[in-house]
Amino acid sequence: MAGRPRQFDREAALRTARDVFWARGFEATSMSDLVAALGIASARIYAAFGSKERLFKEAIELYEREEGAFSTQALSEQPTAYQAIERLLLDAVDLYTRPAGPLGCMVVSAATNCSADNDAVREWLADHRREKTLSIIQRLQQAAEAGELKPEVDVQSLGDFFATLLHGLSVQARDGIARERLLKAVAPAMQMLALATGGHGPSAADQIP
Repeated sequence: MAGRPRQFDREAALRTARDVFWARGFEATSMSDLVAALGIASARIYAAFGSKERLFKEAIELYEREEGAFSTQALSEQPTAYQAIERLLLDAVDLYTRPAGPLGCMVVSAATNCSADNDAVREWLADHRREKTLSIIQRLQQAAEAGELKPEVDVQSLGDFFATLLHGLSVQARDGIARERLLKAVAPAMQMLALATGGHGPSAADQIP
């Protein structure tokens, strides 16, 4: 008598797919790669998720709820803009260079360059990155309104700078740059923010290990 078919764990499959997409990117991940990683037939993958693109988007949403949630937490939970940006960058370095798991930020690296056939996926991720940039600018604007920033500070330019640094840390981590070196890259940026806050934040040299 044949045994029962193995029960399908959708959540476990989604987590595995997330790691595959994070490591390989959307376009470089084939359905054969997903079948091999998930250990189920392509028909079951399509039945559960609809398409490779829908599976990818669910994987990104899972990443943002879990590993990627550090950015929202840093910007919303820290009492000052200096502490929020510092926490954002330090947590980013920790995640992007962790020994276990793919390097870098999934939202930055998973679909940066795509063929014309996958422009919709690339643009969808670009929207996510633009939202992250906006959240940084909004946090700095909140700080400006609270008197934390000097009046002459250009909030949008400062926010764009830190978003560029955040995304650049991901690229550098993917290229194999060590954690310690990335932390040293964060230090002068925090010194600049300390000047912009007019003393509302401690010296980055004292805070970054």
